[in-house]
Amino acid sequence: MGRFIIVILDGFGIGYMEDAKVSRPHDVGANTFGSLARRYPDLLKLPILERLGLMNAAGFETARMKRSPGTTYGVAELGHFGADTFWGHQEIMGAKPQKSPEEPLALHFEATRKALVSAGYPVRIYDGTRGGRLLIIKEAVTVADNVECDPGLAVNVTAAIDDIPFEEVTRIGAIVRGQVTSSRVIVFGGSGVHLDNILAAVRENPGGYIGVSAPDSGVYERNYHCVHMGYGVDPETQIPFILAQKAIPSFLLGKAADIISNPEKARNFSIVSTVEVMQKTAELARANETCFICANIQETDLCGHRENMGEYLHILEQADEGIGKLLPALSGGDVLVVMADHGNDPAIGHPHHTRERVPLLMYGTDLRPADIGVRKTLSDAAATAADYFGAASPQNGGSFLGSITKPTEGKHHGT
Repeated sequence: MGRFIIVILDGFGIGYMEDAKVSRPHDVGANTFGSLARRYPDLLKLPILERLGLMNAAGFETARMKRSPGTTYGVAELGHFGADTFWGHQEIMGAKPQKSPEEPLALHFEATRKALVSAGYPVRIYDGTRGGRLLIIKEAVTVADNVECDPGLAVNVTAAIDDIPFEEVTRIGAIVRGQVTSSRVIVFGGSGVHLDNILAAVRENPGGYIGVSAPDSGVYERNYHCVHMGYGVDPETQIPFILAQKAIPSFLLGKAADIISNPEKARNFSIVSTVEVMQKTAELARANETCFICANIQETDLCGHRENMGEYLHILEQADEGIGKLLPALSGGDVLVVMADHGNDPAIGHPHHTRERVPLLMYGTDLRPADIGVRKTLSDAAATAADYFGAASPQNGGSFLGSITKPTEGKHHGT
């Protein structure tokens, strides 16, 4: 056995999916990587991703980035509904996507308020300028819509954790989870901010949605904590729990540590900095000859939400350099997969995720050159990891291991 590593470039799509014409017409024309290439034709240079076949998967070339011969690559479509970080990661880990209601917190506002009051929490209502309302708990926590992802997919519980312990914030989140039916309740907070900072970042969107812009609130900057409470996900059907049955450790880094369930929480590393995520990934790879690692680069997604193309390019350059430093830590039989969970085109004209295909770039000294075509679900990554380790298959997805390994290697990594 060896190492199977997935690096997720959050929000890094390579072209809108055809079904967006019906389900998400505002995403038609989206191409996150293509937009960056058009804006920065003379600056865009990602030598490691180019070497791994990014231009092969993207289907175009620029003056500074070309298709690479002898690469192992493909493209994956989103099997989940919409374009969602939470469901994208659950799908990558092997869950079969389920569709939850998409609705504002306003539909469950009074029930949520009463449940929190019944639990003994002091609660007051904050009135927005356009008719929306959010809840404030203990003058340190807000409960409101997520105004960054697709409307109605999530409720945010945002906290100033200098003023309230994060363990208590998670208890508040569990109460909220019991009242709402959206895909997820995101419980998070940071140090160095207080309620006034959070309220200064309140945003109101069409459709009655009101919430706190997490990047603008400052909670990401220091001592960031986050827990995602999902809807309809059975973690025991996903790859970390499956591999635990074979005593194979799973390490989750970046936002993956916040979103994905891991039976060994001590092996989760919630890190925002791209440089630090990639440094820790390389460190864990060097220290563990047999393991599964999933590392998320969140800052690309944050730049997409901010519609900041220049910073997006800068983060991609950091990720590219970090992946380059990871490669020497890999040896014969190891497999690296670089992919994404959806798109987030900073040039599309809105600050939300975009429903795009994503690249599948594979590296390993024992891999053979291959174009594995278009995979219909992100779960194929988890199915391939299970196949690699000789473990039971996850709930969803099909393995492409046989398409990328040399005939003499077969499927014997798990023995």
